[in-house]
Amino acid sequence: MNLPLSPSRRSNIAPFMAMDVLRDAKALERAGRSIIHLELGEPGVAAPLRVREAAIQSLGQGAIGYGEALGEAALRARIARHYGERYDVEVAPDRVIVATGSSGGFLIAFLAAFDPGARIAVAAPGYPAYANILSALGLEPILLDVGEETRFAPTAAMLAAAHREKKLHGALFMSPANPTGAMIGREELARICAFCEEAGIVLVSDEIYHGLEYEMRAETALRFSHRALVINSFSKYYAMTGWRLGWLVAPPELIRPLERLQQSLAICAPTLSQRAALAAFDAGDELEANRAAYARNRAFLLDRLPRLGLDKFAPPDGAFYIYADVSRFTDDSVAFCRRMLHETGVATTPGLDFDPRRGGKTLRISYAGPEADMREGVARLEAWLRV
Repeated sequence: MNLPLSPSRRSNIAPFMAMDVLRDAKALERAGRSIIHLELGEPGVAAPLRVREAAIQSLGQGAIGYGEALGEAALRARIARHYGERYDVEVAPDRVIVATGSSGGFLIAFLAAFDPGARIAVAAPGYPAYANILSALGLEPILLDVGEETRFAPTAAMLAAAHREKKLHGALFMSPANPTGAMIGREELARICAFCEEAGIVLVSDEIYHGLEYEMRAETALRFSHRALVINSFSKYYAMTGWRLGWLVAPPELIRPLERLQQSLAICAPTLSQRAALAAFDAGDELEANRAAYARNRAFLLDRLPRLGLDKFAPPDGAFYIYADVSRFTDDSVAFCRRMLHETGVATTPGLDFDPRRGGKTLRISYAGPEADMREGVARLEAWLRV
């Protein structure tokens, strides 16, 4: 008797709608439609030339085998040096763990720091995979609603109020943030770190969009707390999404647990990617040219979107997103984005992906692609929204 397999309860998580939109957009492209991709949180440029050349050189040397679970020693040392160069913060190389993208870093960080049932505060709107990974691991995401009153950034007071209501075990914040682009100011980040240390809350600081700032500089949580777990990646600023390479900076007491988890869950991060990534730190001119292109796209959209009736959005301090209020057009962002895709060929991500309670009235626009796509996308939307 062949009984159908029953999916596990832990797999019953929300879909990642940005990827669903991409799937539908690709299907339309295969059918011959012209699609403007404003849905993806991915740089529209290749990895830096130095990185690609380093990968080719490494391939020419022969075998690409397993590496150490914690990462290649040279890359760990270079990442540690980066904190001194960028933030003037000293980090020992043995506190750095190289992971399979920030996603792999989150997985081992959550497993190392929290037991099943732990309650972890996350901002809403926020990156949807946070809640999905936490839920799949038997952890409880506690959504903290952020909005205009705090410039869409979480605060220490907000965290303290949630902790008083019921004990929190962790807090997971991103600055600059996806989908809003909002940043936590230096003073507020210091207050958050101090409260977490005082309350015994494990702070996980997602710094994946560092380097992509436009009006103020992002600060690392490591300046204010050596107990924080900091996660970063080569995906965004370094334009290496498909290379699947990220890193953690962890307190000494978590290094061995993280190493054991990495050994069994991934063995190691991709060896070829690690060797190539060493060159990323020497590609500053190319990377800053990319950031300047994002800045031009951002300025264009900030000027043109209000003319389309999209005049309310979160402060896009960093990253490469605009999180816009579309309540004058709809309260069903999923249907709205679907219609937009099919009727105009412009792909955007519904806000419900990032905020299950209020996201029906918002959407996310990515400006990480070519300037020509921004202009064409706006032209198509201008005609569509005026119908």
